[in-house]
Amino acid sequence: MSDTRGPRAATAIFEATLGLLAERGYDGLTIEAVARQAGVNKTTIYRWWPSKPALLRATVLHARALDIDVPDTGSLRGDLVALVEQVVALLTGPHAEPVVRALAGGSGQPELAELTRDLFADRFARERPIFERARARGELPATDPKLLVDLLAGAVWVRVLLRREAVPDGFAAEAVDAVIR
Repeated sequence: MSDTRGPRAATAIFEATLGLLAERGYDGLTIEAVARQAGVNKTTIYRWWPSKPALLRATVLHARALDIDVPDTGSLRGDLVALVEQVVALLTGPHAEPVVRALAGGSGQPELAELTRDLFADRFARERPIFERARARGELPATDPKLLVDLLAGAVWVRVLLRREAVPDGFAAEAVDAVIR
């Protein structure tokens, strides 16, 4: 079974999973509670996702609340600024921020460590076209694209999750300009 498929109620199930994760943390997240909140039978969930880690993986990788649209502005700088702005919005948004905190806070759990790796690999695979287009336009020298993403997204994660500081206006452009100089 592929994680991209799911029952008709997948959106409600994913929303319930994210809400309960934010509210209760990973340890307090149960399939029974997700089923109750989503208004489905728990057998519906178990039919598609046989365990809590499988449900959480599908939710994190496919829930729209945690998604990022890959920009195509016509320039590397424009794409990166738009991408960083989306990461800022995601990490500071009222729906995703508590979920991201719960995931980051449970990194000592093997299931969450693996999920975090999968999430970042999935997002980088989605972002790869930014760098392919930039290379084709001659804007990107032999630089590791993953390093650029790590530096930019890392700046946001440190500011928001570790320092718990607000991200000032213009942060995305300033960070991108500092990195791509």
